[in-house]
Amino acid sequence: MIIELIFCFLATVSFAVIFSVPRNSLLLGGFIGVLAFVIFRTLPEYGVTAIFATSMASITAATLSHFFARKFRIPATAFTIPGIIPLVPGSKAYFTMLAFVEGDYIGGLELGIETMLQAGAIAAGIVFALAVFSFGKGIGHRYEANR
Repeated sequence: MIIELIFCFLATVSFAVIFSVPRNSLLLGGFIGVLAFVIFRTLPEYGVTAIFATSMASITAATLSHFFARKFRIPATAFTIPGIIPLVPGSKAYFTMLAFVEGDYIGGLELGIETMLQAGAIAAGIVFALAVFSFGKGIGHRYEANR
């Protein structure tokens, strides 16, 4: 498990470099990615489905991203993008296409639906955290503007 976490951290930081994340947020982005990966891998051991584990990991990563973004005055995407990289179901998408190419349409549909649900869980987690952190943000500004 330790080796997985080290490679997860290195992969997360590497993707952050590819996406031109500022240098001062690379390590925090790597930490968020590792934490999301730990949540993603740990929850199914307690009987939680992979989709729910993905959504919980995504919510955690996005929430921490918004918290650190406010603290360090950096855009939240600088932390969110590296934070969700370990959750992306790339191998499932590959095996979905492989199943279709090999003619296993039922297996391909099963994998495809699970892949889409995981991708949707990632997106829902990001949107949920964004909604929580932007709740009430515009109310005071609208009132001040109309005065």
